[in-house]
Amino acid sequence: MSLDRWRACPSPRAARLAAVVIALAAPAVAVAEVLVVRGDVVHTMAGPRITDGVVVIEDGTISAVGPAATTPLPANAKLLRGAVVTPGLVDAHSVVGLAGHLNQPQDQDQLDSAEAIQPELRALDAYNPQERLIEWLRGFGVTTIHTGHAPGALVSGQTMVVKLAGTTVEEAVLVPMAMVAVTLGDAARREGGDADAKSPGTRSKAVAMLRAEFVKAQEYRRKRALADASKHPDVDLGLETMAGVLGGTVPLLVTADRAHDIASALRVAEEFGVRVVLDSAAEGYLLADRIKAAGVPVIVHPTMRRAGGGGETENLSFESAATLRAAGIPIALQSGYESYVPKTRVVLFEAGLASVHGLTFEQALAAVTIDAATIIGVADRVGSLAVGKDGDVAIYDGDPFEYTTHCTGVVIDGVVMSEEAR
Repeated sequence: MSLDRWRACPSPRAARLAAVVIALAAPAVAVAEVLVVRGDVVHTMAGPRITDGVVVIEDGTISAVGPAATTPLPANAKLLRGAVVTPGLVDAHSVVGLAGHLNQPQDQDQLDSAEAIQPELRALDAYNPQERLIEWLRGFGVTTIHTGHAPGALVSGQTMVVKLAGTTVEEAVLVPMAMVAVTLGDAARREGGDADAKSPGTRSKAVAMLRAEFVKAQEYRRKRALADASKHPDVDLGLETMAGVLGGTVPLLVTADRAHDIASALRVAEEFGVRVVLDSAAEGYLLADRIKAAGVPVIVHPTMRRAGGGGETENLSFESAATLRAAGIPIALQSGYESYVPKTRVVLFEAGLASVHGLTFEQALAAVTIDAATIIGVADRVGSLAVGKDGDVAIYDGDPFEYTTHCTGVVIDGVVMSEEAR
């Protein structure tokens, strides 16, 4: 018997074995259930907290929210219960899914330092939805993250917004291109102006390179809009991306800590009429009035970020979020980027620490739910518990910001992802 014929006609035993292997290898298909999530306290973030409240989820979407005593409940619903119920948490800036838990070169796709300006790099093409850090974060009630290319290059690439669910990036993605990541400051510079790396050696060179890229993108955008298609320039993926920034459809996510770098970001934004979201902003309090006047939101540095004894973050503070919010600036909290294992913080703990350094409980919770969702552009889907929004819920056995509290349940799009205490 030929090898091809043998392959085409396997033995019954081999066929049974193959079927078992395929069954074990195939991921389980998540099915949205009819759910009732009941909490002693429900923080909807769309109105006042509800004592003894319920959230009803049908077909993956919230169909009712209200007091348990007066809200009609489906007869066939599965009941989940906890002391405190909140919207699924939203991490406003992460690199999880590009940076992996192993901290080895093969799972570190968050930064390519070959070029200073690479806006064409898509987070979509590097995101690993089966990275173990995703399950770890989800266990604390985090259901949505804004992730992508990390600070460390002048323009390091694109970011995206994903749900912490699904086995493929297509299943996970909410916004495939959310922002374009820019770094102004030491991390974007090469000491001595290393020409081989094509990176700026000074701050003025960095800003000049960024401005030059926008000038090229303006001309590219003008030519691409010509009625005569024969005069269109060839497609340039980098300039195509920057043209989207100029068109207002995609904001710049500018990581800057020093006050003068923040000022440079605001100056470039005004010159080219682009939308900017500030990231980290350790010295943002020095320019609070200017940031507010520009209408620029801030994704504040992680509360627990280590200053390292000096450098650009020497003036960061536990009170940064409270100070900026008190100045009338929209803020959100983030896990950020860490170079050491496990590669990420948890926004639940960041919010807890911020809540004892100037933010109220409600303000801290908003910074990792509805306010975060608003800044990253997905508040119509997530961030609060309201009829018509995605069925994303976190359940806790006590005050979420208390260290001894456990997350006892996580629901994403009406699918129960976890019922184990974390």
